[in-house]
Amino acid sequence: MRPSRALLLILPLCAVALTGGWWLSRGESGDVASAPHWVDENQCRQCHAPQFRDWQQSHHPLAMRLPADGTVRGDFNDAIFRSDRETTRFFRDGDTFQVSTPNADGQPETFPVAYTFGWAPLQQYLLALDDGRLQALGVAWDTAQQRWFHLYDGEGVDAHHPLHWQQPAQNANTQCIECHTTDFRTGFDEATQRFDSQWHSLGVGCQGCHGPAADHLRWANALNETPDTTPGKGFARQLDQAAQQLDTCGTCHSRRTPLGTPTRSAVLQDDYLLSQLTADLYEVDGKIQGEVFEYGSFLQSRMHQAGVVCADCHNPHSGQLRAPDNAVCTQCHNPAATPIRAAIRGTHLAAKDYDSPAHYHHAPGSPGAACKACHMPGKLYMGNDLRHDHSFSSPDPEQALALGHSDACLGCHENSDTDTLLTHFRQWYPAHQPRDGGYARALFKARHGDAGAAEALLAQLSRDDLPGLRRAALIAELPAYPSRAAQQAVFAALKHADPSVRRAAIEALPPGMQSGLPGLLNDPVRAVRLGAAEQWLSLADQQGTSLPADALSEYEQVQQQLLANAEAHTNLANLYRLTGRDEQVTPALHAALQRNPRFVPAIVLLAQWQAAQGDVDDSRRQLIQALRDQPGNAVLHHAYGLASIRAGQLQEGVRALEKAHALAPDNDTYAYVLAVAWHDTGQRPRALQLLREQLARHPASRPLRLALYQYLPRGPEQDALLQTLTQQNPQDPLLNTPH
Repeated sequence: MRPSRALLLILPLCAVALTGGWWLSRGESGDVASAPHWVDENQCRQCHAPQFRDWQQSHHPLAMRLPADGTVRGDFNDAIFRSDRETTRFFRDGDTFQVSTPNADGQPETFPVAYTFGWAPLQQYLLALDDGRLQALGVAWDTAQQRWFHLYDGEGVDAHHPLHWQQPAQNANTQCIECHTTDFRTGFDEATQRFDSQWHSLGVGCQGCHGPAADHLRWANALNETPDTTPGKGFARQLDQAAQQLDTCGTCHSRRTPLGTPTRSAVLQDDYLLSQLTADLYEVDGKIQGEVFEYGSFLQSRMHQAGVVCADCHNPHSGQLRAPDNAVCTQCHNPAATPIRAAIRGTHLAAKDYDSPAHYHHAPGSPGAACKACHMPGKLYMGNDLRHDHSFSSPDPEQALALGHSDACLGCHENSDTDTLLTHFRQWYPAHQPRDGGYARALFKARHGDAGAAEALLAQLSRDDLPGLRRAALIAELPAYPSRAAQQAVFAALKHADPSVRRAAIEALPPGMQSGLPGLLNDPVRAVRLGAAEQWLSLADQQGTSLPADALSEYEQVQQQLLANAEAHTNLANLYRLTGRDEQVTPALHAALQRNPRFVPAIVLLAQWQAAQGDVDDSRRQLIQALRDQPGNAVLHHAYGLASIRAGQLQEGVRALEKAHALAPDNDTYAYVLAVAWHDTGQRPRALQLLREQLARHPASRPLRLALYQYLPRGPEQDALLQTLTQQNPQDPLLNTPH
């Protein structure tokens, strides 16, 4: 795990896909006074009847509904569900659907169901609280097996757990509601601490993808009077353009974080911060691991590079495939090597019969004969929701065994003899080579500190066919392998066409090399501008760098638009601290804790701020109180350890650092700080042993390697550390420094 950054621009996504909206009792649409450019979508069927019928049969209009006999799929006939920690009862009271479940105090309380969420393979239920919050119940209905199940069963979820249904992580208003309504507005009032969330309509309607339709109607009504010259036929968003279509779908089908109030830009990263290919979210070969949806994996695919878009495979209105089973793939992968559209580049298409045992080597009609089984292996999310990977990888069991990532062959034949499986694979595909050009192996080397890691990174970055997200993932590893060539690669990435690459380069800038930032403070893409502003703040904190006030105004504005989240208040507190607005720091941190009393970054920053103001004892008392509430939180133990050492309580501080390391043994920062503390308190052998053990687990960690090198006496062990560093990165500046 990487150490958390001082600034928290990225708000945490809900652990599951939750949606919701304020519980309005004024009809399904809430009778909300929508802006004039939004129209009643029943008008759409007048000209687009087939598309409207398809849409009605999709899951989009069912994404969120008022509870009724025709919309509630769960058993509310006095059903009882017991999880590992709680008991929940589902029953009817006349026309009202009721849930009796433990509240935030752990006491049973009855709540009416405000809305249904989702349709299949599971359905959740949103419960309304007095302050306008809609909270997503953790117990859901399995629509296939007709049973209740807990999304986090076995994880010890009780009233104090962050995944409990009344905790901020399950607040539907702030987490995912916008993807299950049309024209959603959060409606949080900072003064009253209440939500008055509103929308144009429940479910994802026509305008949810196409945008407001008033101008389109005017265009349609004027067709008989004027020539058809209006761009986009009155829609601001032109879905016949590949990039705009992909970003429109990606708005919801991606792992991303809202950047304040949406501008409805045609560029996704103007409104959202797209998650990168980090090790916790994606496997080393780019396949899905965490709950990342489809967009990020598809951006890595050869199909995306060839110009394929979502609507080439899916009917955009029904959501169904364009053709059954393998036929959707053979639209392009056919004996004629002819793409379904002229705009799709068929350079890499081979003229062959792919829907044949000669290609898939399994019995026709068997699971192994399906294209998706080999090229789109799936994973279960939310307990029962199978989602297919969209990077369209090819099986490579040998590489999977070497690098530890999943593989379609190994997954289907997990009980088979591995050697036999590999033998068959080599016989069937004797000319097989990894289709990613060595990307996965290079990233694996970098993350594991293998010999040749730096060279492999730079070789991959020299390619001109590397997908942007993959280039960004490689750039993110460069700080561990410093050199002049790495520095040049980072500076080149600052000017890359893909905003994800520019964002990665901003974070990978070497210390003291912020000269490339000023131009990015005015980048055309908002996610990049905010990333540059955040980096300026971080540099100001570390190096006393002056702050460009104009560039920070947008960053502050975005935080002001997200005040329903504790993260935004914490970001503002940091901003106030670094821009000399000391009187606003404490109120901002208290506001963060009002939104989420257990939000650890705000707790730690408040304690640090109090200590900086001279109130050391109160600072430590606050951390002690937080630890009573969250005794298993490594961040709090680490912060308390540092605070105690600064206060002169050396032994108590070291004990707290030891506890933090014990709770989070994979955290290199905690291990490094503990080793320094042990070394400086006369426990040199323990410090050396800890650094050795941690470095053995994470050989790519340059700080651990340098610390161990500095603490060791001259001798063979020091030489071995330098030898490994030479193998990893022969251009490391340390190797050219007299020792």
